[in-house]
Amino acid sequence: MGKWKKLGIGGLGIVVTLSLLFFFTGTLQTKSQQGKLPKGAEEIARARGLSPQDIEAALKTYVPTGKYDEYIMFSSGGHSGQILVIGVPSMRLLKVIGVFTPEPWQGFGFGSKESGDILKAGYMPVGKDRTLTWADTHHPALSETNGDYDGQYLFINDKANSRIAVIDLRDFETKQIVKTPNMISDHGATFVTPNTEYVIEGGQYAAPIPFSNYAPLEEYKEKYRGLITFHAFDRKKGRIDESRSFQIELPPYWQDLCDAGKKESYGWAFCNSLNTEMATGGIEEGKPPIEAGASQRDMDYLHVINWKKAEEVVRAGKVKEISGIKVIPLETAVSEGILYFIPEPKSPHGVDVAPRGDYIVVSGKLDTHTTIYSFKKIQNAIKAKNFEGKDPYGVPILNFNDVVEAQVEIGLGPLHTQFDDKGNAYTSVFIESTIAKWTLGEPYNPKEKAWKLVEKIPVHYNVGHLVCAEGDTVSPDGKYCVSLNKWSIDRFTPVGPLHPQNFQLIDITGEKMQLLYDMPIGIGEPHYVQMIKADKLSPWLVYPEVGFNPATMSKSDTAPLPGKEKIERKGDTVEVWMTAIRSHFNPERIKVKEGDKVVLHITNIERARDATHGFAIDGYNINLSLEPGETSTVEFVADKPGVYPFYCTEFCSALHLEMAGYLLVEPKK
Repeated sequence: MGKWKKLGIGGLGIVVTLSLLFFFTGTLQTKSQQGKLPKGAEEIARARGLSPQDIEAALKTYVPTGKYDEYIMFSSGGHSGQILVIGVPSMRLLKVIGVFTPEPWQGFGFGSKESGDILKAGYMPVGKDRTLTWADTHHPALSETNGDYDGQYLFINDKANSRIAVIDLRDFETKQIVKTPNMISDHGATFVTPNTEYVIEGGQYAAPIPFSNYAPLEEYKEKYRGLITFHAFDRKKGRIDESRSFQIELPPYWQDLCDAGKKESYGWAFCNSLNTEMATGGIEEGKPPIEAGASQRDMDYLHVINWKKAEEVVRAGKVKEISGIKVIPLETAVSEGILYFIPEPKSPHGVDVAPRGDYIVVSGKLDTHTTIYSFKKIQNAIKAKNFEGKDPYGVPILNFNDVVEAQVEIGLGPLHTQFDDKGNAYTSVFIESTIAKWTLGEPYNPKEKAWKLVEKIPVHYNVGHLVCAEGDTVSPDGKYCVSLNKWSIDRFTPVGPLHPQNFQLIDITGEKMQLLYDMPIGIGEPHYVQMIKADKLSPWLVYPEVGFNPATMSKSDTAPLPGKEKIERKGDTVEVWMTAIRSHFNPERIKVKEGDKVVLHITNIERARDATHGFAIDGYNINLSLEPGETSTVEFVADKPGVYPFYCTEFCSALHLEMAGYLLVEPKK
């Protein structure tokens, strides 16, 4: 009992704690067994140095095999360009969704015409080589109905190239990638309006409009601009409708994160900015670096945008068309009452709207407070034209003291805020490496409890974003928060100088927050996460029909079906209709000539759940994943003569290795 005594735990405490653990996990089956430890359990706990707190945390996160998680998190995959799907409370990685980067397991971008076309739609519009094979995903957003997650669609941005992707949550696959016109960099994306009318994308680093127009940095103030894009979403088609999308020209500040108003503030959007100094650096010339130049002023500007008014302006034709999209000029945004500024603590990196839409919470990285603005006060100030002045581009600036509701001191380096169902807010504090819990004001809490710091919990380390269960919707769940930490240092077994990052699960149901679990993230750098109740998702287990095309989300008229397999030659094109079933392809031999174009249609005709087949051709960089019922098309030129086996890449049966065939490419000579 030595180790337990050092922890201040007696033998009875061990017995009670472990008994509870095994009782609730189903190990104890009868009344006579209650209070007795299974053989070896106490020895295991002692040997591993487990405290009652450790065991309680394990009990709260343990999801037995065959049981499902209560929540699902969708996390950005950072530099991988993908999305991570994680179960809560188990913190198990369930899937990596291929988005902007080719992903071999799913065959995304490795031969499939459908996925290839999706990726190509997001390539650069200028340059000889327009290919993009990586991305920096930041902010996933779930589709909403009346400000609540509806579990239908998921959106994600690519900061490095200003792109937006649409994922259909019926099959968890990417359906569309849009390269945003005129913008080259974004950060405040993606954020949806309460009924997913628009997907909001705020730019990051200012550039000329369009970005491909060259202008020297000496002409920054005159020729560089910011942009915010409102991507119109067609829910019936499940696609962004570029013909109805529009942009608003902004001053050349660096727009950061955005959030859409809800309920009381419906029809408005709020975006942070930094570098209102318009610093451009020049450290190599002995000038102050950008970080110093962009941190001189005490205040930056919160952008307050009336997107409903912007819709009217677009319909009235008061726009320019640039690169195929409607753009509201900056002077029009000002004169039509679309754009206003509010001073905010400098270098902000979080703007979050409270569940009722009545408060907007902002945090400046170099401040010790969260600053809370009242939407009602903002509207009154706009109506009264109570401005403290205008910025150099003529944008009205509301008086800070007229619109601020409160400030709560929570620690140095506050960033992002989420909410629970009890009137509390949770803010990540980067420099202190803590999560701060504090109270909202009326009507969430009575006056005596309003705007007060409740507690802080240490996290490990350098927290960026955080997420709470449905914590940015009109109806937060409470229960769990997850701290998304940039560093892990000493939390995991060393795996070289490049350390994993760390997602930490926190229980927020009790009087005190409780750290439950550390999850290493070996794909970096994740940024933002949204957490949805799992029962709001209704994913397919197999595709609805044999011959289903995931790109169109409908049955294909040309899909190969059993008994219809064939090979046809038309000139120098060889077209193949193939089926896959355990444990063979039909046909198994494809004979072509060097230089032929090969068009291969293949259908997985299985109907059993999880009966996925792969299809790879050695040496030709082709790999498909064919889920039950799925059909896909491959097009390539057989420019390498020789003999190339093809085989199933997904272990599917006892005769998996025998599920193969040959591509025979006859040389020209």
